[in-house]
Amino acid sequence: MSLNKELLEILACPKCRQPVEPVDNERGLKCAQCKVVYPVRDEIPVMLVEEAVPAELWEQGQRSVK
Repeated sequence: MSLNKELLEILACPKCRQPVEPVDNERGLKCAQCKVVYPVRDEIPVMLVEEAVPAELWEQGQRSVK
């Protein structure tokens, strides 16, 4: 899986507007400010606050908030 570099340059956290960075082999995009990870599903970043997973839970293997 490879996210488009140009897309990564313009994506920002929808909550705080800070840049996000790929984590977990590009399976998520992490906001260091909010300490959350937005999942990437089928190579599409899901940049919804409701879908954000706390970074601590993401690192433990939880990939969704449901």
